[in-house]
Amino acid sequence: MVRTKLILIAIATSLAIGSAGLWFLIPEKQGAQNRRATFFGSSKTYPTSGGEKMKVEW
Repeated sequence: MVRTKLILIAIATSLAIGSAGLWFLIPEKQGAQNRRATFFGSSKTYPTSGGEKMKVEW
């Protein structure tokens, strides 16, 4: 009976540690993805007004 309780406590402890690790790991990945997107990403607006007219060269 004591052995069963120890096994259950060990399983519950490992699940708690694993879930806490995932809880800390997932927000860090999302933060890294946001930083990567802002660094490598381009602006979504492409201004097309003004500038030089295209000239064909033959």
